[in-house]
Parts: sequence; structure tokens; C-alpha cells
Amino acid sequence: MRKMHLVAYMKTGPSASYPSTWRHPTATLDDLFEPTRWERIAQVLEAGFFDACFFADGLGVPDLYKGNFDDYVARGGQLSLLDPMTLLPLMARVTTRLGLGATLSTTFHNPYNLARSLGSLDILSKGRVAWNVVTTAREFEAQNCGEEGLPPKDQRYDRADEILEACTALWEGWDADALVLDKQSGVFADPSKIRYANYKGKYVASRGPLSIPRSPQGRPVIMQAGSSDRGRAFAARWAEMIFCSPATKSAALAYRTDIRARMDAIGRNPDECAVLPSFTVVLGETESIAREKAAFIESQVDPELVIAAASWSVAADLSVIDDEGALVAQSGNQGVQGHRDRMMQVAKAKGISFAQAVRLPRDMVVGTAAQVADMMEDWFKSGAADGFILPPTVFPTTFEEVATMLVPELQRRGLFRTRYAAATLRGNLLDAG
Repeated sequence: MRKMHLVAYMKTGPSASYPSTWRHPTATLDDLFEPTRWERIAQVLEAGFFDACFFADGLGVPDLYKGNFDDYVARGGQLSLLDPMTLLPLMARVTTRLGLGATLSTTFHNPYNLARSLGSLDILSKGRVAWNVVTTAREFEAQNCGEEGLPPKDQRYDRADEILEACTALWEGWDADALVLDKQSGVFADPSKIRYANYKGKYVASRGPLSIPRSPQGRPVIMQAGSSDRGRAFAARWAEMIFCSPATKSAALAYRTDIRARMDAIGRNPDECAVLPSFTVVLGETESIAREKAAFIESQVDPELVIAAASWSVAADLSVIDDEGALVAQSGNQGVQGHRDRMMQVAKAKGISFAQAVRLPRDMVVGTAAQVADMMEDWFKSGAADGFILPPTVFPTTFEEVATMLVPELQRRGLFRTRYAAATLRGNLLDAG
């Protein structure tokens, strides 16, 4: 039987997805800057046989809502208080199978430094690194990188294609057996098995060779979240994991069907990419306990933070916008299509206006392990998903409960692994069960 994949969504700030949950009694804050926080959660996820975790990230503090960052900062938005690249080595040290992902932009990084940093981590983790490839979509991030504004979306994706081409050429510049390490003969490495990349595109270039040898999985796993037509074309070409956030099962099914058709059309095996919708779950020993827990979480939600966070998502000030047309007009070249699509899907599914939809926190999947597994199994078996991205409703409680309550239920149904099949992240993603 085909097995589903689970990936944990992480942030290095007070909350990762659901607004205001840093205020929850079980949420930990005193260890935000302690290495043990990140080491411990990595061990929890590996004990739950997660394929990977990845850190969503950005290049600045959002100031889109009301034209300043006051609400987003004061109310505890999805801030990146640490560079995730500094945390992955800590997490790699205390695990042996869990995949470890970082978000890095192709818009403001050059291919050599990207290939070098990610390749180094991939070697040190013995082949467990994933790169969540993003094209920066917000003006304030461009300004933080010394630019007046963003390039057009298509140009950002064209550059991203070149970045991936260049990084691939650099990673493939070392044969797997290039390192000889023979003290007796005095040969450290075989230069005939190391090559220049000599990559030159319209936007980036890199001569090489890379100074980093080949990792056990060859190169990092590529993760992506393309939703626009251009983004989907990019994902179909490169992605091995896709993070998406459809609001309904039908939207998820349509998205996965489209991605697989695009992959097939360009000669890629669709089974070599896992499409992973995001589920926000609340688990309880009984349904009433789960619903009580969800109600308490909802009672703590700060309405201003919901709108401030939604403003960041769509790259527009939602304090002055009440319909999709005004959103498109204000955001212009900014914004993430997937977030806009999801808001429109929510409005349609609930029969409410766009202005009402943007003021709602994400729907939660609430119930016992069996009830939540029922929904996951339905999406999985119907072809709407290859697995799921799970953000923490409350950190670290959600991941602890998923590992000890939900995972055993999925295993009992034969839907999820009971052991890791491979030592590398790519190996576990490609394992059919």
C-alpha cells in the first residue's frame, strides 16, 4: 500500500501558523533561543517518523498592515527571530533520519553561496536536507536586500530556474567517488572527477567547481509552493515536495491533478513529487475534549493579528480592502497567489464575502485521532494528497500529540510507515511503502 508523508511546518518565532497560540498555557516561550528547544522537537518528530520538518522564513518584519509593523510585532505574528540555517545543524546532531528543510530565496541569493551552504548541510546531515525554494514576493524584503522593489513575477521565476540550473551544475560537479583519502598513495582527491560548472544564464552565472563534495543523496531535496500558472510550471519542473494550502478537498484534488499532468507533460514521473496540503489539527482523547481544546484556542485569537497576518500573506493592507479587485490593485507585483486563492476558496465554500473570509483564522481539523485520520485517509486515498504539512496549533504540544496519538492510528490503518526505509530524505520520499 502507498504510504502518506508527513512534514512539520516550523517558524523561529512565537507562532507558526494559527494566530495568538503563543499565549496558550502549554506553549513554551522561555526556550525560544535555547538550542534544546529545536533539538527536542527534532527528536519528537523523528520518533513520530515524520519525513521532515522545514522552517518557513522571510527577510524582514512585515509592515503591510496599516503601513507599520506595530500590530504584527506587538501581537506576536509569525516572526523569524532566528536564521533557520543556524538551527538545522543542531537538529541534525540529535537525529539520524528526519529530513531538515530551510527556506531560501532565489531572488536575492547567488547560486554558488546557496549550493555551498545547502551542500555542506546535506553532507553533515548525511543526506537529509531540503531546500524550500521561494521567489521573494514582498517589497519590504526587496528593500531589506538593497533593492527599490521586486522584479516582475515572471522574471523572478525565470531567475529561479537559472538558480536551480546553476546549483544543480555545481552539485553535480563532483562525482560520488571523487574523494580518495588514500594516505598510502598520497592522493586526497581525484581531480579528473571534479568539473567546472561554467554556467551562464541571463540573470546568474557561476564558474565553479564547487568546493563541497557530493552528499549521500547527491543534492538537497527541492521543495516548493507554486500556485500561480508560472509557479506551477516551476514546481512541475523542479519540486520533489510541494507545500500547498487549499481550503477544500476539491481544490486540493484539482491542484494535485494539475501538477501531475504538468510533470507528465515534461517527462517527469509524477510519483517523484509529493503534493502536501496543509492541515491544522487539534487532537483529543474524545471528540468533546478535542472540541473544548479547539474552542479555548479560538477564544485566545486576537482579531487584529488575524488581519495583520492575512495582510502579510497577500502583501496588501487589508485594513482598507474589502474585495478581491481592490486586493489585486493594491498588491500589484507583490503577494503569493496560493494565499489569495485560499481566501477566495474559503469565501466560496462558506458563502461569505471576501472581507469576511480574510478575518477568519484557518479552519482546524478537530477530533480524536481516529476522526482526524478519517479525513486524512479520505483526502489521501481520493488522490487529493500524498501526505500533509502539519503546522503546530500550539508549539510543541501539537507535534507531541501527533506523534503519540495520530501517527499510531495512521500506522494501524497501514497508511504510514512504522520505520524509516532509507537513510536519506529523498530515499524516504521515494519509498512507496
